[in-house]
Amino acid sequence: MPNAKKEKKSHKATKTVKAKRPLAAKIKKRKAKLKAAALRTPAKTSKQGKPIGKVTHFYGHISVAIVKFNQKISAGTGLYFKGATTDFKETAKSMQYNHAPVTVAQKGKQIGIKVKKRVREGDLVYKA
Repeated sequence: MPNAKKEKKSHKATKTVKAKRPLAAKIKKRKAKLKAAALRTPAKTSKQGKPIGKVTHFYGHISVAIVKFNQKISAGTGLYFKGATTDFKETAKSMQYNHAPVTVAQKGKQIGIKVKKRVREGDLVYKA
């Protein structure tokens, strides 16, 4: 036999590489889990009951909150503003619609209310 050299085979352990999912598939799966969890948990309600309105805008320089009401509210009614960082009670003393003072806020109208503290868009309004 001719001079045949024996080849040394390396006996390194071969790692099995798990096929990685594309990022989009992972995101899609995560969103599905979050959606399912949201459907299982009931919506949070305040101790005050159902909200009577929602803040749609806030003018900081004049401290006026624009609130869209779901029911009729009269001036002098106690209001409770609740949001992620907002939590205070206020009496609706000054209310305006189209720059004219009003004594009653009709359902579905966006009314400007003078407030003492800052509110944010999306904060809910309850009867106090």
